Amino acid sequence: MISLVQAFRTVVLANGAFPEHAIPLAFLRDADRVICCDGATEHLLKFGRTPDFIVGDLDSISDDLKARFAAILVPVSEQETNDLTKAVNFCLAHGWDEITILGATGKREDHTLGNLSLLADYAKESSVQLLTDYGVFVPQSGNVSAQYKSYVGQQISLFSLNPSTLFTTTNLVYPLKNRALTSWWQGTLNEAESDYFTVEINTAHAGALRATPVLIFREY
Repeated sequence: MISLVQAFRTVVLANGAFPEHAIPLAFLRDADRVICCDGATEHLLKFGRTPDFIVGDLDSISDDLKARFAAILVPVSEQETNDLTKAVNFCLAHGWDEITILGATGKREDHTLGNLSLLADYAKESSVQLLTDYGVFVPQSGNVSAQYKSYVGQQISLFSLNPSTLFTTTNLVYPLKNRALTSWWQGTLNEAESDYFTVEINTAHAGALRATPVLIFREY
């Protein structure tokens, strides 16, 4: 059974809205290491923690901070990926493949949507969760049935990045039975009826994108 939040102690801090909720702040405080996207460095310092590494194209960090943290700067100049992906790739290169992402939502909505969609890519090489101030997103891959801890009344949303994927669920107020979610809103605002629920995905008829993970959101 998958817990509400996993104990992934490598944290990547993106430059979206800085966390305020106690759960993501606890991850930030207790992490074994914090890999900071360059623009988030100042916010992390104000929180009272020093980054272990600062990764990105370094266009969003002051010259003073560049000089102060020269020893832990990891410049990546290519522009085919965003700073969040640069930081995740840095983690994977060091064998840190259980990753909690913070600060990846809020501010600009286009950045939020882009960062959420990237979870599908990260899931191919890592175990990853993305925490917001409201809940947690996790990707689920393959033709499997996964069981998630929950509580009665917990708000649950399911997102399909491939409209051909079929969903079957248990212990949700609005159950799905071999149902395709052809638009992102269709799996939102569901609700748990028990202390766990299951999500089964079937990608056998999903075409070229059959391996694309789905995203599960659970509120705290």
